[in-house]
Amino acid sequence: MYKNQKLDEQTSLSFKSINAYFGNRLDPDNRWITLCKIIKWDEVEHLYAKKFSRTRGAPAIPFRTALASLIIKEKMNLTDRETLQQIIENPYLQIFIGLSNFVLKAPFHHSMMTHFRKGIPSEMLQKINEHILSQQATAKIEEEDQEGKEVPEEKPTHKGKLLIDATCAPSDIRYPTDLGLLNDVREKQEMIIDILWNGLEKKEGMIKPRTYRKKARKDFLAVATKPKSSKTKIRKAIGKQLGYIKRNLRYIDELKQETSLLLLDNILYRKLLVGREIYRQQKFMYRNGINRIDNRIVSLSQPHVRPISRGKAASSTEFGAKISISNVEGFVYLDRLEWESYHEGSDLIVQAESYKSRYGYFPESIHADKAYRNQANRKWCKEHGIRLSGPPLGRPKKEENLTEDERKALKKQRYEDEVSRIPVEGSIGVAKRRFSLSNVMAKLRQTSESSISIVFLVMNLEKIFRDLFCVLILGVLRRAHSLFYLWRPLIHFK
Repeated sequence: MYKNQKLDEQTSLSFKSINAYFGNRLDPDNRWITLCKIIKWDEVEHLYAKKFSRTRGAPAIPFRTALASLIIKEKMNLTDRETLQQIIENPYLQIFIGLSNFVLKAPFHHSMMTHFRKGIPSEMLQKINEHILSQQATAKIEEEDQEGKEVPEEKPTHKGKLLIDATCAPSDIRYPTDLGLLNDVREKQEMIIDILWNGLEKKEGMIKPRTYRKKARKDFLAVATKPKSSKTKIRKAIGKQLGYIKRNLRYIDELKQETSLLLLDNILYRKLLVGREIYRQQKFMYRNGINRIDNRIVSLSQPHVRPISRGKAASSTEFGAKISISNVEGFVYLDRLEWESYHEGSDLIVQAESYKSRYGYFPESIHADKAYRNQANRKWCKEHGIRLSGPPLGRPKKEENLTEDERKALKKQRYEDEVSRIPVEGSIGVAKRRFSLSNVMAKLRQTSESSISIVFLVMNLEKIFRDLFCVLILGVLRRAHSLFYLWRPLIHFK
């Protein structure tokens, strides 16, 4: 059950009550108090309230508490437990999550952070991000009107720059090998056999199935513990593990005729099904002597994770979700999130259309790397009057017929196109170095997607906060400048 609340008014009420508790010593301009005012909680709460009944069930934790806790975790780069501990110790954080009074105990259990990520999925976070950035765009237009800037009579058809790029958000999994993956499957199957056997009503003459687990473990360690093994030895070890798994699956099928798989919890039952698929994939590759298969599973605990070939110097293959982002005046949008690998060049048209839906016009230019500069994208950009950065396709044209000024202008434009791509590359670097995009710790597919989306929401909130600080400093400097010229004649007279 969820009841809508006036979350925006809670900021002033929370600050007054908690500030009184601390003897009115709290700073009203603290960064967390300022951040409360940036987010219009009431305007996005309805997205969260739709997931709950208004009449049935226990009262749900308010939307502001859930979203604010996720923002705190990502902004401070903490674990779930440490996030809750920081909330207990910091009054500003308690104001930020909307508590009416200062509490000395945890307002919720740390395990609720997982439910917050489930309750606020990636799609909702992207809508919240779009809503906050649309408010900033509207505020910027109103500010320009107040400053008396000339407004064009006709709405422009092209304006601004669109910076796009793609990257991988690696998940927190052990580096996968075929042999290690099969060993994990075998060990879980042995655990399942033990549970089914213990829950079975024993009959006279029944003997527990022999899994040869010690021998199987020894065969695995004989290859896995060596720093380097030949392909022949690895293939032989994989064949042995496939044989052990085949026998275990036969035993499980026999045991489930006598008992029920309901003895297994949800996690073990899920791993049983995933293990069957891993066995099918590995058996197919083993028999055909290949190392590639569609929808390849590389983790027993996170079967949604896929290998993403990036061709980078540090690691040619990463394991996680592939994402496409766009950067507009320093603000970042998450345009696509997929677990299966895809070619990012197919996203350019969609990202340009999204730019138009947000701002009402196409960008003047799109800045992207060479993966986006295919014939289809170039043709589409030409038809819509958009300049795509980078040199044209084909062999370089001769520049003999160009004047010296034209050569310099062309060289300058190419240089500026390359420099213009720096912000989008920097956004990826900030997301991976400053925030948690380089190692997504969530285990489920839905929670992993939420963890990725919250990174870009927090990045945009920090950008808005920095802009507000710059405006404040600029106002102070302008006031100091005007006072200087006001008192200058008196200083000169003295």
